[in-house]
Amino acid sequence: MAKESKNKSFVLRIDAEIMDAIEKWAADEFRSTNGQILYLLDQALRKNKRYPSKNKTVNDEEK
Repeated sequence: MAKESKNKSFVLRIDAEIMDAIEKWAADEFRSTNGQILYLLDQALRKNKRYPSKNKTVNDEEK
């Protein structure tokens, strides 16, 4: 049986200069480019208190 992934895939159009900078940054931190983008998104969500809580119930989201 194949294991079901929790990840979603999508196409991202990004400026070439920004992508080059992300690729260099990822290499400097020994991450893949994909890992670096996920890290940046994670940090931005946490900083802005928008990170989805795993402990939320359906009723909590309605409040």
